[in-house]
Amino acid sequence: MGVLRFTGRRLLVSIPILILSSLFVFLLATNSGNPLSYLLLTHTPHATIVAREKQLHIGQAFFPRYWFWMSHFIRGNFGTNNEGIPVNHLVWTHLWVTVRFVAVAMIVAVLLAIVFGVVAAVRQYSLLDYVTTFVGFLLLSMPVFWFAALLKEYVAIRINHLVGHTFIYTIGASTPGLTGGFFHNFGNYAGHLLLPTIALAGISYASWSRYERATMLDVLGADYVRLARAKGVPPIKVLVKHALRNALIPLTTVVSIDVSAVLGATIITEQVFGWQGMGSLLYDAVTKPDVNELLAWLMVTATIVIVANLVADLLYGVLDPRIR
Repeated sequence: MGVLRFTGRRLLVSIPILILSSLFVFLLATNSGNPLSYLLLTHTPHATIVAREKQLHIGQAFFPRYWFWMSHFIRGNFGTNNEGIPVNHLVWTHLWVTVRFVAVAMIVAVLLAIVFGVVAAVRQYSLLDYVTTFVGFLLLSMPVFWFAALLKEYVAIRINHLVGHTFIYTIGASTPGLTGGFFHNFGNYAGHLLLPTIALAGISYASWSRYERATMLDVLGADYVRLARAKGVPPIKVLVKHALRNALIPLTTVVSIDVSAVLGATIITEQVFGWQGMGSLLYDAVTKPDVNELLAWLMVTATIVIVANLVADLLYGVLDPRIR
């Protein structure tokens, strides 16, 4: 019951945050440009332009237009884009493509950050510590688009040329025209997923591993860890139960905050590897511009960030009994 009350309070706090976010993003989106400017360039009849403006509620006062959009959004209706295509279909199709590699990349990045951060802290100033430090700072210094381009050139193209067969793909989420089920085409999906996952996970791992190492060093020097060692607690139990569990709390905060940064990095990553995910949807919405597509992207992203912070709050209760 305590966990349910804790979750309920966090959900209640999230609602006004999401409402304020919607006001802000609606103000930005509706002032980003004329979504029907392309009609003016094609000499479209004036009556057609007026009808499209009425359909998109262009020219209405801010709050009536916001209320019309918000009342439909909370019912799952994102409206139509400039071409009259339902935005709902576009969002869910693109969202699945993005979630498919973002989830894998974040899981890989968190696991690598924990493993190498802990090992580097336990073996401080060892060769492994120096190597992980060098790799971490190297990845931190590289923009994600540059790292992705290096992966395409020196991992995919050269390895494929070496083995004489393409099994690491550089463009798209899958090969067009595939037949058969998921397991039949698993190798093809994995070959397309490999490089975007490495690019996104590598950039995220670099900062998270350094943070985990620093936190672990602080925890290993704490009084309760030294007391556990003095009492004869096995070293592995001291490391996992006493040190690691407490060192994961700050990392949980960092990962939840960095969700927005990871989503931002996916925009560039998808452009480099030709994935038609949420990044390409945002790019199209901004370049047209398309208000409803842009609003849908911003609100879905804001919801994901809020949910990620809610999950982090719940994980605090699991990691730290004092919070419960």
